[in-house]
Amino acid sequence: MQPCYLGIDVGSVSTNVVVISATGEILSSLYLRTHGQPIQAIKEGLRQTMAALPGDVEIAGAGTTGSGRTLAGAIIGADIIKNEITAHAVASRQEVPDVQTILEIGGQDSKIIILRQGVVTDFAMNTVCAAGTGSFLDQQAARLGIPIEHFGDLALKSRNPVRIAGRCTVFAESDMIHKQQMGHNTEDIIGGLCEALVRNYLNNVAKGKEILPPIVFQGGVAANAGIRAAFARALGQEIIVPRHFAVMGALGAALLARDYVAKHPGTRFKGFEVSEEDYQARSFICQGCSNLCEIVNIEADGQLIARWGSRCGKWDTLGE
Repeated sequence: MQPCYLGIDVGSVSTNVVVISATGEILSSLYLRTHGQPIQAIKEGLRQTMAALPGDVEIAGAGTTGSGRTLAGAIIGADIIKNEITAHAVASRQEVPDVQTILEIGGQDSKIIILRQGVVTDFAMNTVCAAGTGSFLDQQAARLGIPIEHFGDLALKSRNPVRIAGRCTVFAESDMIHKQQMGHNTEDIIGGLCEALVRNYLNNVAKGKEILPPIVFQGGVAANAGIRAAFARALGQEIIVPRHFAVMGALGAALLARDYVAKHPGTRFKGFEVSEEDYQARSFICQGCSNLCEIVNIEADGQLIARWGSRCGKWDTLGE
């Protein structure tokens, strides 16, 4: 059997699943929409991944990351559960060993990670406003009646990008409509939207950060050629988009699992069969003190398998 390692990145927009070999080669890569149902996305991701893998693969370790990492970890039996900053940095170092700056833009958040000599020294995240994220582009593409897949190529055709207020989604939409009414062509409006997103990112998420090359751009928005070009113009630097830019969090989780299991032999991974189990997530508010913590219970076929949410640890044991 070939020992391999599983990584799952559960975000608000996408759920990504990666399986790597012992040398870090990606054997299977999957990008799914979460659609507000992370449990179903995890189960579907496991089903599709199992079907895509050769029969001689044995999962020797599993890791999870993303906003739903604790949930995913409880379902699959993860050996390691890590935040997305660590996962993205590990994956970027694998693809571009001397990386110093990571620009990451996903569906509903964006982040910048600063590395020096291979170590994360600083980072910042934007989870408050969607103006600098992929959902912003999706909304504007829909408004313009253009498939998001064509958005970047149209932006590259722009000769005079219009300046659009990009600090807020509401202002950006009204400004874009105003520019349409003034008669600006679609290519220049799209070019202006790309520049607005990049300007928003650099003025907010990256504010005060020293952006040094090599610069790696990852996350789903890295597929957009217009955004890549806008970053290159704004920074005056080459922008490197790694091969697996859309699933870097899952790749990082798999790499972290591989390294963890090397030091702690044996895996807690429950197997792909967990995709057929029935999971429910329930929550309640603990009335034990003024913190009023929201406690989340995860049940599989009626049995409590995981619980989290308390600040004091009162609910950490499943027997409570």
